Amino acid sequence: MDSSYLTNPLVFLVQVVFGLYLLIVLLRFLLQLVRADFYNPISQFIVKATAPVLKPFRSFIPGYGGLDLSTLVLAWVVKFLELVLISVITGKTMLLYPALLAIPEILALVINIFLFSILITVIISWISPGGYNPAIGLLYSLTDPVLKPARKILPDMGGLDLSPMIAMILLVLLEMLLIPPLVHLAKTLSF
Repeated sequence: MDSSYLTNPLVFLVQVVFGLYLLIVLLRFLLQLVRADFYNPISQFIVKATAPVLKPFRSFIPGYGGLDLSTLVLAWVVKFLELVLISVITGKTMLLYPALLAIPEILALVINIFLFSILITVIISWISPGGYNPAIGLLYSLTDPVLKPARKILPDMGGLDLSPMIAMILLVLLEMLLIPPLVHLAKTLSF
């Protein structure tokens, strides 16, 4: 039996479990950053899902300038553990490379959170422009700080809002220009 027969499903499970929890942790950080509605049911779920793990971090990692640094450290730890588990499963046990690679991976996920949030809000605005949903309220809270600068730059287009397209293009460019050099740097420093 091929060794990848069990390796690939195990790697997939590790990526799914750690990836979902990392998403929740980063959403907690981003929703705090944009001051989204704390009493929203989805916000409450995110807080309750992250509070037990985050509590020990908060005892020794203070916030700084309104940023919840303990949440960022938790995000890094989750991504680091995921990458270490994957390297152990695949037989390439490493510690320094996953520690360094976790940073660009987290940044890429943050950029993708904004990209998909903007895309979802655009689709929702076409399908159900007047309906309210707790998730949609959070998406608008999350995307508004990214879209505001683009709305200020663009002239009035007669009811057509092109700011999501501009913001998405800039986010993709940011990802293309920022993530590959950081991954290369992680590789260079660890090998």
